[in-house]
Amino acid sequence: MPTRLLYQEDSYLKEFAARVERVGDGFVVLDQTVFHPGPHGGLDTDTGYLVINGERVRVERASMLDNGEVAHYVGSLEPFTEGSLVRGVIDWDRRYRMMRLHTFSHILAAILYEKHGALVTGGMITPDYAKDDFSIESSNWKEVIREAFEEANEVAARCLEVKVYWLPREEALKIPGIVKLAGRLPPEVDRLRIVEIPGVDIQADGGPHVKNTCEIGRVSVTKLESKGRRRRRVYYTLAEDK
Repeated sequence: MPTRLLYQEDSYLKEFAARVERVGDGFVVLDQTVFHPGPHGGLDTDTGYLVINGERVRVERASMLDNGEVAHYVGSLEPFTEGSLVRGVIDWDRRYRMMRLHTFSHILAAILYEKHGALVTGGMITPDYAKDDFSIESSNWKEVIREAFEEANEVAARCLEVKVYWLPREEALKIPGIVKLAGRLPPEVDRLRIVEIPGVDIQADGGPHVKNTCEIGRVSVTKLESKGRRRRRVYYTLAEDK
């Protein structure tokens, strides 16, 4: 049975209670979790720990299995048995940094899509940096990206609310630009989770985000690379880290 993804209901949950559904090879599956599995949706894994019978066990990473279960890879399987009750705690600073970069990535993608028709062709978000690949053919693509970054930082500074809600799949797919990933449609599910920054962006997205764009702070470009005629890569990080 798929794991209930509590972070999709509230990205600010830091702790949760759960039941062990099964014990696998190096991992445990819980009935519900706040741990975001990596690199699912382009975000790195959450880390943290599980508390069981007073013992604190490190969660080194989480991963999404093909059947929709989230595997929590732990330092020791010894305390865990099916049906056991646990309390989970994520490393919040790590998660929050990824949330800030994730929401910024939506603003950036929306600007490049609207002004240049660029689609996201790949990407990864970690606590320390993010990278995105865009389909930009322009010969002055570096200037295009830098201008988009300046605009994205200006948008973030407006302190816009980030709305998260669910829509029936058919209704959601009628929204222009709801998918900005090249060659990829949302999963075959009845309802899609929508992340909307009013007047800026609306996307089908399953990952954690901040509630307001002013939480992002300023974001800086650290590196630009060409990966081919239509694949331009940008690395960026929270400006406080520079």
